[in-house]
Amino acid sequence: MKYNELFNLSGKTALITGGGRGIGKFIATGLAEAGANCVVASRKMDNLEATAKELRALGVKALPVKCDMGSQQEIEALYETTVKEFGAIDILVNNAGVTWGAPTLEFPLEQWDKIFNVNVRGVWVLTQKAANLMKEKGGGKIINISSVMGFRGSIEEAHPAVPYNSSKAAINLLTMNLAIKLARYNINVNAIAPGFFHTDMMGYLDKPEMEQLRNVMLMQIPIPRMGEENDIKGLAVFLASKASDYMTGVVIPLDGGMLAK
Repeated sequence: MKYNELFNLSGKTALITGGGRGIGKFIATGLAEAGANCVVASRKMDNLEATAKELRALGVKALPVKCDMGSQQEIEALYETTVKEFGAIDILVNNAGVTWGAPTLEFPLEQWDKIFNVNVRGVWVLTQKAANLMKEKGGGKIINISSVMGFRGSIEEAHPAVPYNSSKAAINLLTMNLAIKLARYNINVNAIAPGFFHTDMMGYLDKPEMEQLRNVMLMQIPIPRMGEENDIKGLAVFLASKASDYMTGVVIPLDGGMLAK
């Protein structure tokens, strides 16, 4: 197989949660550029429709579906809609996630539960459904989006969201565990652990009053900048393509060297 064929996703169907903006949109764009039809899902339909329009301009089919990953009913509707429209899920990107900040010793239990409900339980519910379909179809690729915070703690002033790190650590181990259990069905399960990426969710760091915190964060990164779209598209396409057929159970930091420091 030639190099270009290894990365060609033409005819594949990719489902990307949290695909309306930020890292999810970056990944959806990369997969579409490689030829995959895309289903993008999130809570905000306006973002989804704008993203789907951009993806269609790349010559692929794109379907926006409103879905709250904290709702099992909406996850099931997302799955059914995708299968009805495309008949398969060849690539699943579990990108949707939430966080919420509060002082650690005062962190409310209901917000802890909300973060785990979306970041872990929702990922499992959709993954189990997609994996059963992939098994029937002969295989597939599952890409979980973790975080460098899944490997480490964080100081209160910079990241007062104590359950977030733990939820991403759970995704790291879920990735490895499912990789072992699903390998017999020709399903590869890997994860990307981004560091600080320049997205609208991180836009608060561009405010003048956040300059000191931004500088402190950048000092932690050997490549002293935030990640951009092109920094993640290639890795996502690799993990979604035949080029990664012999890779499974790996959590790849994409952090400018942050974890190596």
